[in-house]
Order: sequence, then structure tokens, then C-alpha cells
Amino acid sequence: MVQALGHTTIGIVRDLGRIGWFLLYSLYMIVRRPGSLVHVLKQIRFIGTKSLFVIVLTAAFTGMVLGLQGYYTLTKFGSEGMLGTAVALSLIRELGPVLAALMVTGRAGSAITAEIGIMRITEQIDALETMALDPFKYLVTPKFIAAMISLPLLCAIFDVVGIYGGWLVGVKLLGVNPGSYFYEMEQSVVWRDVYSGFVKSFSFGLIIAWIGCYKGYYAGHGAEGVSKATTESVVLTSVIILVWDYFLTSVLL
Repeated sequence: MVQALGHTTIGIVRDLGRIGWFLLYSLYMIVRRPGSLVHVLKQIRFIGTKSLFVIVLTAAFTGMVLGLQGYYTLTKFGSEGMLGTAVALSLIRELGPVLAALMVTGRAGSAITAEIGIMRITEQIDALETMALDPFKYLVTPKFIAAMISLPLLCAIFDVVGIYGGWLVGVKLLGVNPGSYFYEMEQSVVWRDVYSGFVKSFSFGLIIAWIGCYKGYYAGHGAEGVSKATTESVVLTSVIILVWDYFLTSVLL
């Protein structure tokens, strides 16, 4: 039993060291050899542009649910005019960055892991190393840069669409005064709220690219190895995003 415990502990420490080294080396390569602009733009299109539909759809219904639930909560206190503030602050500070990151994780993060994992099991990464070409320059750093650029932009779109989703339900369906909806929102939302949302989305983009590329880069052999790496990537990224969101919230409050 002691031997099994020691073996497990050594394996966990080894994996933590490897994943930490992967992140540090990726950040170092971003500064030193970030890759071509064409590769970065291609990844921005894949991670950002192709995620727009799911982001807009999720944001619209999230804002509508917030508007509906917020209205029935605020009516108990006679504060229906604060609905815009409740919707905007909920989206900008928390739900926008987190839900946008989770949607991108499911759509793009899994694809990143599968793409690099397939290149690993078909020995394409080994071929790049044999030709003295750094795989990080061509495969990893463009995804890191694209994710860190795309997530704040997607978060901004999520916030705007969600706010108008809440407006649609609160003003058009439930009869909240449109002037008070936007006026109270303007008075309550400050730059610190917007700043904290963008900081979160930027760090979430880094996490998505980090875990997705790492799991793909060290994927096991065969189709089973790639499928396992993809599943682990989505689950681990989602958990880390939620945990990291708590720590960032406690710091940025």
C-alpha cells in the first residue's frame, strides 16, 4: 500500500511539473518566437469567429433568464427599476467571462486537443522535431495568442447580447421602464467592473489554450488515447476555470 501511494504521489508531482514547464515554455516562446501572423489569424478565426454563433445564442438566453428571474426577485422589494443593474453586473463581472469560456472550451478547446493529439499519434510532431523545427512555434504559440485575443472580444459580445436579452424580457415582456433600465445600469456599472471581466476572460483564454495544447501534445497512442485526452481536456479546463474564477473574484472585488 505504501509503495502504491508513493508511486501515485511521484506520478502526480511529475505531471504537475510537466504541465507547469509546458506553460512556462509556451509563454517564453510567445515572447521569443511567436509564430507567423498568418497562423495566428487562422487560429483567431477558428477560436473566435467560429464560436460567435454559440456565444450569441448562449448570451441571449442567459440575459433573458436573468431578466425574468431578476424581475420577479426585485418586485418583492419594489425595485423593478434596478433590473438593468442586476443584469449588467451579473453578466459583466461573472457570467459573461465564465460562460463564454466554458462555451469556447467545449467548442474550440476540445478541437485543439484532438488536432494536436492526432498529430502526435501520427508522428507529425516527431517529424517537425526531426527537421529541427520547434513544434511550439507552429502548433502551440499561435493558439495561445489567438485564445488570449479572442476570449476578451467574445466576452464583450456576450455581455452586450446578454444585456439586450434582459432588456427584451424586462422591458418588452414585463413592462419595466426602458429609461430606468439603462439609466440605473449606467449609474451602477463602473470601469472596475468591466476591467475585472476582461482580466478574467484573458486569463480564461490562456487556460483554454494551455490545457488544450498540453493534453493534445502528450496524448496517448491510438484513437483511445486521443479521445481520452480530449475528454480530460474539457473536464480539467472547465474545473480550472471555475476555481480560478473564484480566486480572481476574491482579488478583484
